[in-house]
Amino acid sequence: MMRPTVLLQQVKRGAHSSAWKKNPHLDKIIRVDHAGELGADRIYAGQMAVLGGTAEGPLIQHMWDQEKHHRAKFEELIVKHRVRPTVFMPIWNVAGFVLGAGSALMGKEAAMACTVAVETVIVDHYNDQLRTLMEDPTVDKEILETITKFRDEEQEHHDTGLNHGAEQAPFYKAMTEVIKAGCKVAIEISKRV
Repeated sequence: MMRPTVLLQQVKRGAHSSAWKKNPHLDKIIRVDHAGELGADRIYAGQMAVLGGTAEGPLIQHMWDQEKHHRAKFEELIVKHRVRPTVFMPIWNVAGFVLGAGSALMGKEAAMACTVAVETVIVDHYNDQLRTLMEDPTVDKEILETITKFRDEEQEHHDTGLNHGAEQAPFYKAMTEVIKAGCKVAIEISKRV
């Protein structure tokens, strides 16, 4: 994965795409999705740091591998479309890892509850983006296909969390609501800054 300074330099040098002019939402969509996939990558890195050697390790690794692919794709798109990354990248990097490791330290069920909470927000967020993109007849097909595929994989992660004990986590409801609220705030900040 690219360091933030290298990524910003590539965005400044990259070939200019006119796609964002056709759909004024594209800049925000790419920036926020890039930030979100960075956060997800770091959440699973934190979970693997704690639970990697347990029976849940391969399951978390599978989800993390998909998130690494998502992040790499949005790093490619952010350069291709010359979108400025969020200035909060260093914060999302640390916050994601802390959230992943912290939830994992509470146990595998809490790690899965974290996954369910995050993925609930992300699936809804991707669905909102898809509706916005489909309103434009000149929609960028690559972006549309990418978000659709990633939304489906995020739904898979959500369902995996539920199937692996998320609801048995201590204070499941309260924990997931706090995480969901944090994700929604991070989304709104990343769209703008």
